[in-house]
Amino acid sequence: MLSLGSGGGKTAKPSFVSYVSPEEIKKKDGNDDLKPHLLPGELVICEANTVVKYSREDSLQRGFYGKLICTNFKISFLSAEQLMDDVDQSYRNKLMGENDISLLCVDQIYGVYDDKKKPLLPGAIKNKIPEKLLLYCKDFRVFQFGLRYSKEEDARRLIRGIVHHCLNPTSLKCLFAFSYVGPAGGLKVGPGAEREPSTLMFETKVDWKVELERTGGLLSNRIISINENYRLDSRLPQFFAVPSSVTDDDIKKHKGRGIPLWCWSHASGCALLKMATLPETADDSTLQTDKGWTDRLLHVLGETHPSNHMVRTEVLSTTLPTLQEIQASYNRFKQLFLMDNAADFWESDIKWLSTIENANWLEIIRQCLKKALDIVECLEHKNTSVVLVEENCSDLCCVIASLVQVIIDPHFRTISGFQSLIQKEWVMGCHCFLDRCNHLRGNDKEAPVFLLLLECIWQLLQQYPPAFEFTETYMTILSDSMYIPIFSTFLFNSPYQKDNTQMLYEDRNILSRSLKLPTVWEWSLQFENSVQALFYNPLYIGKPKPGNVRRTQRVKDSAQNHLEIVHENFLDVPEPQRQMSLPSSPSYHSRPSPKKGFLREETDNLIKTFLGKKISRLTFTAEDSSIDYRLFYENWCSKPIDHHGLLLPLHNGPALRVWGQRYLRWIPEVQILGGSSTIALNKACEIADEIKKLQTKVSERMLKKQSSSPSADIFAPFQQSSRLSATFPFGTLRRQSIKPRIPVSTNLSMSFGSMENLPDDEEEVGLL
Repeated sequence: MLSLGSGGGKTAKPSFVSYVSPEEIKKKDGNDDLKPHLLPGELVICEANTVVKYSREDSLQRGFYGKLICTNFKISFLSAEQLMDDVDQSYRNKLMGENDISLLCVDQIYGVYDDKKKPLLPGAIKNKIPEKLLLYCKDFRVFQFGLRYSKEEDARRLIRGIVHHCLNPTSLKCLFAFSYVGPAGGLKVGPGAEREPSTLMFETKVDWKVELERTGGLLSNRIISINENYRLDSRLPQFFAVPSSVTDDDIKKHKGRGIPLWCWSHASGCALLKMATLPETADDSTLQTDKGWTDRLLHVLGETHPSNHMVRTEVLSTTLPTLQEIQASYNRFKQLFLMDNAADFWESDIKWLSTIENANWLEIIRQCLKKALDIVECLEHKNTSVVLVEENCSDLCCVIASLVQVIIDPHFRTISGFQSLIQKEWVMGCHCFLDRCNHLRGNDKEAPVFLLLLECIWQLLQQYPPAFEFTETYMTILSDSMYIPIFSTFLFNSPYQKDNTQMLYEDRNILSRSLKLPTVWEWSLQFENSVQALFYNPLYIGKPKPGNVRRTQRVKDSAQNHLEIVHENFLDVPEPQRQMSLPSSPSYHSRPSPKKGFLREETDNLIKTFLGKKISRLTFTAEDSSIDYRLFYENWCSKPIDHHGLLLPLHNGPALRVWGQRYLRWIPEVQILGGSSTIALNKACEIADEIKKLQTKVSERMLKKQSSSPSADIFAPFQQSSRLSATFPFGTLRRQSIKPRIPVSTNLSMSFGSMENLPDDEEEVGLL
């Protein structure tokens, strides 16, 4: 380990000072022989020795000496002297190590010149090379590398290679996925690969028929194959479902636009559909004709239903933010978590709540939840079919349609059901993952639309943990997998783009082979079974399966009853010092807000609570003026929660929280060894495992026979709880972090108030 004095992109503000000069470092040759772990098709582009990786756990005062490598897949740091993690090897990602960064995961690159941070762009490195290299990642890791001791030519070549391959990919075929599949040879991926059979891919008519039968929509809808081999339009999947009243001629008229596409069927017979708007035209007569044609389709849709139900169209662009507003809000929000050093963290802590409000990200999540509730009321209470309308029905339509189905249908709260939902609404729904994730950089179409869905689902998961088979670890890993350029799930703008291999290769020999990329659902490519076990929620109340009946009375065994008690006792963890939700203290809301914002809109409801007035589980605002709306929610709130039935999310301010595991897992200042919700989950796994063993013994005694083999630990505890923190299983704290007791700035120290209120111990920082 190296002691390097003050470091970081800015002048170090903590009061800690290292008195060991860099000249005292003893160079070692052990790193020269280190070899990176390369995947099939992965090639080393450039590398540099004698690179220092700074350690955030030591406030950038220490680091590790090693080799920095750039390949056509990732940036990797190798060090012979870096301490091994306390996390067992079985919890590691097979594709990415702790010090590996996918090229797609790099968000911004900065160089430090004389303690000044400057962005590095392609072609910008000409003369002087930076002293330090800062990499800001889309999964919120921040890497800082010192280049002072590297050979100048190696460092220059390394920086140019990293900047070029991270920020300047020219075409889709430059992504590593195609290099990975080509030379892989015996690697079996695609339809012939081992895959969870219960995850429907919706690439065939059979999958669509299975889902229509499951939801009871087969009588009023039909499967369309008119676009097989994409002969009608490239912005449609090969197979999809539409109401039976829609004819093939209707679909051909505008190549699928203006046609209600089936999403989900309610038990009452109404349905959730989505529709792309018709092409804009300046001709008034054509516009009126198209409008009349669309109205006729929707009118026939209602009349053909046995109960002659109503049809409501919901134009999402009039009630939800635009993609540009969503992207701008997320850019402001993510700056809260991309920090160079501990000083930046403690500065941001002072204005944490106001920054969250100004970012407006939680407000956008609230609006999506509220819109989904409106749609659910139509389907559940008013027996009304809803048609979601958007320009291409591939962005916010995907968010709201998926959220509504998770709220109503418990099948989509299981792992296989949720994965099938992503395939149906997002992959086959032609969501532009390539553009929205900005994999090719430099486009103006970037927007975190899929992440917005995961944020909304995470809010539901926190409010009703026993209702979901998967955990937040599963969701966090899923969000990380968007930036691993191997899986076809998140690489393309449409199924047509994925299947059209001619646009990727010009070599006839390669064209003769069918390009088969793995999907993200092939988790065995990334993780061993021990990690995949972390995807399953030990508190999940499993639903009995009497055939294919979707709505049945909940039946719980004794183990599930015990797990509900575990949920109440162990997941009710105290709030961290850095609040993860909007504040609810009287003193806070007694201060007037200069403008109407996310906090201000919830003030009246919170004041009612402080005055001791009883309010329902869901808080209603002025916009919820409908009497039917109130009756619907009051009726639901008056009944016990059925985790296999309807789950209405809380969408008032204090109920919405920041996704701590995703955003704060890499910040050591907020971690506590032996603390956080990870410990609660570990304890729940211990109890669930003990209950399972006891049930096995009881069964054996009742049957008067011995088990032929020991039962496997389904929910085995992770490891010693004293070494766990909220970073698990993504990393582990190697040592206690050095945080400033008193900020250097006089203004900052006065903002904290009395020095007696400053935290003394690591445990006072809070837990996630």
